[in-house]
Amino acid sequence: MSCAVVADISPTMASPVQPSLAGREAGILLHPTSLPGEALYGELGEEALRFIDFLSRSNQHIWQVLPLGPVHEDRSPYQSLSAFAGSADLIGREWLLQQWWPESERNTVATLSKRELLLRTWERFSQQGDDAQHQEFRLFCREHGHWLEDYALFQVLKQRFAQRAWVEWPPPYRDRHESAMEQLRLAATRELGSYRFEQFVFFGQWRRVKEYANARGIRILGDMPIFVSHDSADVWACRDAFELDECGHATVVAGVPPDYFSATGQRWGNPLYDWDWMEADGFDWWHRRIVHKFRLFDLLRIDHFRGFEACWEVPAHEETAVNGRWVKVPGDEMFASLATRFGELPIIAEDLGIITEEVRALRKKYSFPGMLILQFAFDSGPDNPYLPHNHTEDSVVYTGTHDNDTTVGWYESLSAEQRHRVLGCLGKPKESMPWPLIEAAYASVARQAIIPLQDALGLGSEHRLNVPGTTEGNWRWRFNWEDFPPGLEERLAGLVKQHNR
Repeated sequence: MSCAVVADISPTMASPVQPSLAGREAGILLHPTSLPGEALYGELGEEALRFIDFLSRSNQHIWQVLPLGPVHEDRSPYQSLSAFAGSADLIGREWLLQQWWPESERNTVATLSKRELLLRTWERFSQQGDDAQHQEFRLFCREHGHWLEDYALFQVLKQRFAQRAWVEWPPPYRDRHESAMEQLRLAATRELGSYRFEQFVFFGQWRRVKEYANARGIRILGDMPIFVSHDSADVWACRDAFELDECGHATVVAGVPPDYFSATGQRWGNPLYDWDWMEADGFDWWHRRIVHKFRLFDLLRIDHFRGFEACWEVPAHEETAVNGRWVKVPGDEMFASLATRFGELPIIAEDLGIITEEVRALRKKYSFPGMLILQFAFDSGPDNPYLPHNHTEDSVVYTGTHDNDTTVGWYESLSAEQRHRVLGCLGKPKESMPWPLIEAAYASVARQAIIPLQDALGLGSEHRLNVPGTTEGNWRWRFNWEDFPPGLEERLAGLVKQHNR
């Protein structure tokens, strides 16, 4: 089965931003779903702009977000329904109403669910006369056609088959028989149009947020998981690119071996790529994906960079990741093809976990900064690479990431002996956590220092975003503006100035 390609990469998609990771900077990690508001998720509305204003007043120059794609029921942004689409949950309802509905009609649709509101807005838009917005919409559909059409079809079928995974659909739809697809296109014109329009709205709102940030000297650092979800439009539409059986089930899945986070490893369940097919196709799928990300973000973090040197391959029937094995992949060849086309890219490599010399060499060959996590620095000897005196400039230092406990929660979980060691390594600071660790990050020689918002707010474990290896209760944290202590902006700005960030 061949991958469906509707549109080639247009000239406007072929030029990512220029590299920009050379200077010392500071930033905050906050996923937009954690923004405050009345909706179930944070949205790309006024609260996003207010947060950018906070970053600006704090002299921060990076806002790091997690993947922005549509999620499954567990809400994990790392298991998206699409590697290209944006999440409709992030669409700001008030912006949607203000932009697309006259004030006299807003009350009649304001209480609709967001999905129904988008559908009604699409119907209203599609019935209006041709104008500049319609031309912009058509251009959007052409430029994003290489993924947008498959995504719209996938979402319509998910709705028709009660959200079941695509491998459970009737074979004509599971296997994308042309007659079934053509009948669907004819029968679902309304729904297909609404999903295209939903993405048009999302990308328009995201562009507004990004431009607002850029105008204030703040760049957006995005996040790209190396793997994609099995139940996604990407795998359904391009089965040749993945290690699947004749019915679409994964034969091997991704994960990591036992580590700091889990004694049995992590069985992520993502299908592994058929790298031979990818390489024979000139890594075109990856080129499209990278170009797409740099249309959304100024900088890009690649999650699980280690997987571009070798993947932890777990037989699909295994319940844990213990019985996996490392399998080499042509990541060097793939990055070489990107470098030939685009030159040096502003990519940050998430190189945590079991990292070999081969992985380090791959990262350094393409000048990708690695990551340093201060919470990992104090559980071994003086050669621990995460200790501040071992940091290198080609790095991004964090107190913790979305997978860690908050720094206050982490510190409180340590024994008295461990706390003594931490404070000793940090020069016996008199302040309470998290500020000694935050200042250590700012003082590091690493070029970028990024702090989760929870740490800047001094919050405890109950505000943790994710616990790796678990599926319940994650990705739900929201902040309140009342959580911001007086003087926080001045304190952060002072650290930026003190440490030349």
